[in-house]
Amino acid sequence: MEVIKVAIADDHKIFRKGVVLSLRPFANIKFVLEAGEGDELLEKLDEAEPDVILMDLRMPGKDGIETTKIVSKKYPHIKVLVLSMYEDERFVYHLMENGANGYLLKNADPQEIRRAIMDVAEKGYYLNNFVNRILLKKSHSRQKVIPSLNNEVTLTDKERDVLRFICMEFTAQEIAQKMEISPRTVEAIKDRLMERFGCKNTAGLVFFAVKNSLIE
Repeated sequence: MEVIKVAIADDHKIFRKGVVLSLRPFANIKFVLEAGEGDELLEKLDEAEPDVILMDLRMPGKDGIETTKIVSKKYPHIKVLVLSMYEDERFVYHLMENGANGYLLKNADPQEIRRAIMDVAEKGYYLNNFVNRILLKKSHSRQKVIPSLNNEVTLTDKERDVLRFICMEFTAQEIAQKMEISPRTVEAIKDRLMERFGCKNTAGLVFFAVKNSLIE
């Protein structure tokens, strides 16, 4: 099993060490960086080269919100899992729309954190029941969630199928097999949809699809 390199940014050292120790039994997860604030994390990213970052929100200096946005823009290949005590849906929605690949509460057990790390590393996003409830609530809201879209969203049959399989958490390889096309074609369609809808990552694309009822 391929090892996933993980960084954690949290100003509470005891909590940070507790997360590291709780995930130590999982051989496929290796912590390569610990940071107490956003600035420290950003300074060490190039050297550590993590695949996934566990990101706290409330930190001195650059907080987790600002740091997530910077990582998303400068290091789009690094996945960000927010690990926070805030259950406010505004935090969840804002973070997921600005580069986060998943949102976990700090009371999550080690098994869920491991599953989230593996999902974002492999699929690009992690959606748990907490986040799904927020998505469902938002999708039934009458608010206009994408102000920049003036026309009805239309998809080709192939685009809709790819989007549906992505939302069902299939990998590009699995989607390619189901649709009898190449993985490269799947990735090209996904990239085209992300660019068209202004999404920064796969998680954002899933959010967009659910919010705008593009899939059944």
